[in-house]
Amino acid sequence: IGAYHLEVKGNQITFLDTPGHEAFTSMRARGANITDIVVLVVASDDKVQPQTVEAIQHARAANVPIIVAVNKIDRPESDPIRIQQELLSHELIPEDLGGSTIFVKVSAKTGDGIDELLEMIHLQAEILELKSTSKGFARGTIIESRVRKGQGPVGTVLVQRGTLKIGDYFVMGSIHGRIRAMFNEVGDTMIEAGPAIPVEISGLSNVPEVGAKFVVLEDEKIARQIAEDLELKLRSETIQEYQKTSLDNLFSKIDEGKVTELRLILKGDVQGSVEALKTSLQQIGDERISLRFLLCSVGNVTETDITLASASDAIIVGFNVQMDAKARETQSSEGVDVRLYDVIYNALDDVKAAMEGLLEPEIREEVLGHLEVRQVFSSGKNGIVVGGLVTDGKLHRNSLIRVLRKKESVFEGSIISLKRFKDDVQEVAQNYECGIVLNFLEIENGDIVEAYEQIEESARL
Repeated sequence: IGAYHLEVKGNQITFLDTPGHEAFTSMRARGANITDIVVLVVASDDKVQPQTVEAIQHARAANVPIIVAVNKIDRPESDPIRIQQELLSHELIPEDLGGSTIFVKVSAKTGDGIDELLEMIHLQAEILELKSTSKGFARGTIIESRVRKGQGPVGTVLVQRGTLKIGDYFVMGSIHGRIRAMFNEVGDTMIEAGPAIPVEISGLSNVPEVGAKFVVLEDEKIARQIAEDLELKLRSETIQEYQKTSLDNLFSKIDEGKVTELRLILKGDVQGSVEALKTSLQQIGDERISLRFLLCSVGNVTETDITLASASDAIIVGFNVQMDAKARETQSSEGVDVRLYDVIYNALDDVKAAMEGLLEPEIREEVLGHLEVRQVFSSGKNGIVVGGLVTDGKLHRNSLIRVLRKKESVFEGSIISLKRFKDDVQEVAQNYECGIVLNFLEIENGDIVEAYEQIEESARL
């Protein structure tokens, strides 16, 4: 989530910009849960996208009012009326049609309609009586996190109550610390931040989980104790859940290697990227193969990551990150597969291909031809000789066959010998008579011999 704020007529407005990419579902859901008003931006030269519908659902689930910004009205193909009509099916009814949804036509390119949009946001805020206080210890939500070179773990926080100051002790989930530095969205140093102000802070004990609540406490001892207690609780729950999964599900799923798993280590530039990539990857597998995430963390690929991947036969997938120098050396000697991407689709395609490569090939059957049995000759030591007419396709020597009687299979085997008159041949085409030798003594006149081949194909997900 990108966060920034501005002042309009003496009032502060903070925007949380969530990506429109389909992979960032959880980020949009989180954005809806920590905002007061959702501005739904819809391109007027396009149709309503699935992500737009999803954002509407998130806003409704969070009970947050929606303002629709119909964008790109500067384009010749712009059709705001069509967008309004499409959104009617999602119960977003404009005020001029008797509904309560505010629609504003805007152009991000020319700036048209932006002032009106800001005015509508201000009006909605007054109706909702959105207020907070800058008094007391700060509280808020983590909206992004990463590892920044020279600073270690950092987190972008949205202050929702109180005032956050340099030197404050805090706890956010199982993470604690003391604020060493604080910066606004353009990189300027901040001494303090009040309600609705997004800032990036350093001084964290680890990379926090996005969406975690943070609370400022009066001293470090209390903050540390709360964080450590929660960490122990989470670790215990994780172990119990792992044991439950192992005992209850593992042996029932793994049947002589029929269920396979691909082990992954995910690394990303920010927590939101890691989360989005993991969510998208989890949708790839099926009952034949699954993904197991050994580690999902923020930062460049390290020597420790390489060692873990080597010991567990895992693939490392990095998004918008690089490999440390020591990691490159270790990777070369260990032969670990490290794949780095800056486009999420490429990562998804490659992991899917790797998963498909672990699956057993699929066997596809292709019918080659049919022979109608017209005469059964004597049987010998190598089988029984029958004569017939190839009614369609071709018969090949050594073809796999099945004998059909009243459309039911009564025998499966292969052609031992194929002859035209007295000559051995490799194949016989349609409308030609031939003789074949089969190892099926019960064959009868009128039976159909169906020749087929089995084609091995790579499995697909």
